[in-house]
Amino acid sequence: MKITHSLSLLVQRVSLMFSIISLLALFGLQPAFAASQSPSFVRIIHASPEIGTADVFVDGSPLLSSFAFGSITGYATIPAGPHKVQIALVGKGIGGSLITQTLAVSPGFAYTVAAIGTQQTGLSLEVFIDNNQLTPGSAKLRVYHLSPDFGPVDVATNSSTLFTGVNYQQATNYRAVSTGAYTFDVHAINLNTTLPIAATLKANTVTSIFTVGLFNGNPKITLVPAQVSGLPGLPGTGSDPNAQPSLVHSSQPFFPWLFAALAVVFVTTSVVARRRAGRL
Repeated sequence: MKITHSLSLLVQRVSLMFSIISLLALFGLQPAFAASQSPSFVRIIHASPEIGTADVFVDGSPLLSSFAFGSITGYATIPAGPHKVQIALVGKGIGGSLITQTLAVSPGFAYTVAAIGTQQTGLSLEVFIDNNQLTPGSAKLRVYHLSPDFGPVDVATNSSTLFTGVNYQQATNYRAVSTGAYTFDVHAINLNTTLPIAATLKANTVTSIFTVGLFNGNPKITLVPAQVSGLPGLPGTGSDPNAQPSLVHSSQPFFPWLFAALAVVFVTTSVVARRRAGRL
């Protein structure tokens, strides 16, 4: 009789342990799996004065052809993970790449990848994490400083300073700005030179201003604007860069509590089972 009950208790414990493992797998692995399936959003800007018109390759395959200086793409979806990016002068092929760099992108995030530099400063890819989420009906502005000889800059509009001391290879924080037409002034602090650019900020959009080119040399320094839809927006446009990461983060605090609760259930069940066995 005792052997039968001992076997019964053993079966109960093994069954419970399998239940715990299954639940941990269900709650612990599913969000990570979902996140791994979410794509990344990437756009590319050609801001290297010395490369000229270029071809862009990703993981050995052509991505862009005849990519002119100062051009910027829209956001494209690519699988999360590491990717080998190569940039070559147009027509030279992948073997003539001037920039070869492996970039790792996370699921659900949006990125701006800038080809920057000169032979003197070094040619490279600069990666910026973007955030295109905004309050419905509003607009946001960000400035990317990609001119190697323009020095630190301030950005102002209508005599109101928006950003100060932005250095080369830096991007500003995002600034919420009322919708409407503006003239933004990018002022080179050390050169006492100001570049103006007119832009209309529409509701539910994120506007970027890129400083590219050379103050002393060619191609001449200029400001390149880009505007994309922010939240609310359509998937696949870079307008929802943080959906999956937030899912993963929200599941992390829950996981230890789930484990603790199941452990309590296991211990309680074990104690009850022992008391019952002792009575037999």
